[in-house]
Amino acid sequence: QVHLVESGGGSVQDGGSLRLSCAASGVTVSGNCMGWFRQALGRVRERVAVIDGFGSITYADSVKGRFTISRDNAKNTLYLQMSSLKSEDTAMYYCVADPGLYCPLVRAYNYWGQGTQVTVSS
Repeated sequence: QVHLVESGGGSVQDGGSLRLSCAASGVTVSGNCMGWFRQALGRVRERVAVIDGFGSITYADSVKGRFTISRDNAKNTLYLQMSSLKSEDTAMYYCVADPGLYCPLVRAYNYWGQGTQVTVSS
């Protein structure tokens, strides 16, 4: 059974930084597709960053150069380092997993965490 538990969200001022963590069980963060999505109130869910089983990373254009996805295989934990945060980054952030080397392009990801709220104020 796969469990994803996010932590690290909170409130930060414009320009600040946060690091989100996703502790995974039932799936190894290495060798599988892992990632982060976010959803702001009244907006569609957005794929923020994903890393596939080969280590290839894809970022949303809106976060390129500001966010970094990484994984610690020893801790079986996925991270999202967020810097230069803006008010438009305010959202609930979800850790996702899809066992397998490749990340889904169309269909939904199989496993989702409960989410952690990030609020950026100006």
